[in-house]
Amino acid sequence: MISFDNHSKVYTLNTEQVLPITLKKSWDFFSSPKNLFKITPEHMNFKILTDFKKMYEGQIIKYRVSPFPFFRVGWTTKITYVEEPFSFIDKQVSGPFNLWEHTHTFKQKNNKLLVSDIVKYKLPLGLIGRIFGGAIVKYQLNKIFKYRNKQLNKIFLTNE
Repeated sequence: MISFDNHSKVYTLNTEQVLPITLKKSWDFFSSPKNLFKITPEHMNFKILTDFKKMYEGQIIKYRVSPFPFFRVGWTTKITYVEEPFSFIDKQVSGPFNLWEHTHTFKQKNNKLLVSDIVKYKLPLGLIGRIFGGAIVKYQLNKIFKYRNKQLNKIFLTNE
């Protein structure tokens, strides 16, 4: 679900998924940048350009990605907050958005795990960007997160 704040001009994507895994298992998976390619659609040609190290606050991660056919873009994010094993935040340092802040949270509930994502983003080019890109980016992000949820189910429902 993506909402738009007309005052701040910021879009917010909220997703939740329940997985049959422990908090530790979720942290081991989500805190490793190398696992991003496992949950990113193949057509996006996602490539991490930095070493795969254990995540830490201040870590810079560089990517190349094709959000649209024949359009490849560099993207750099910084891990700005880490509360192991419950939460971390990555923010775009450079890339296709004027703002990109992704908060990942993990909550154990009985023997299941609630994975929550809140992505705040702002499109470039102001009103023009919102008019011409708003619906397209919403569609793409919803599609990416649906794919991600499907992949996470495949990974964790088959590897219990």
